[in-house]
Amino acid sequence: MKLRLSRLPGKMKGKLRGTHAPSSLKYAIWGLISGTLSILAILAVTRMAGFPLLIGSFGASAVLLFGANESPLAQPRNLIGGHLVSAFVAVLIVALCGSGPFAMAFGVGAAIFMMDITRTTHPPGGATALIGIQGHAGYAFVLLPVLTGALILLAVALFTNNVVHHRQYPKHWL
Repeated sequence: MKLRLSRLPGKMKGKLRGTHAPSSLKYAIWGLISGTLSILAILAVTRMAGFPLLIGSFGASAVLLFGANESPLAQPRNLIGGHLVSAFVAVLIVALCGSGPFAMAFGVGAAIFMMDITRTTHPPGGATALIGIQGHAGYAFVLLPVLTGALILLAVALFTNNVVHHRQYPKHWL
């Protein structure tokens, strides 16, 4: 253990500058348009349904779907699965532990664990778990807003990422 700890500073060095793909104005503009449309779509369905469907983690999902759509973390299995697994974790943690500070911290850790085990890692899922626990989520949280909002994001991503010639989504479904 002492040897492991002594190696930590060297492992944290990293390079000062990494390599980055060149930025593209057309990708950035299309990300702006697509991200805006995705949140507006969720808000439109919210207005029609009369039930709030927008949670903060969907903003982070939009970044992946429209700013890094080729990432394995942005693919449909990860988008839907990551949010659902994390929502189930939130409901379970609230039922078993309540929604105090430990429950929130453990819920995020448990969501990471479960997404890893189920191969559905989607970083915004951690926020979904935290939002659910903070909001004292019941079983309905899994369907409304989580599944419904994630499906709306997926529908917008399928359209906007494929309507232009310079994008293709998804790279794979499962």
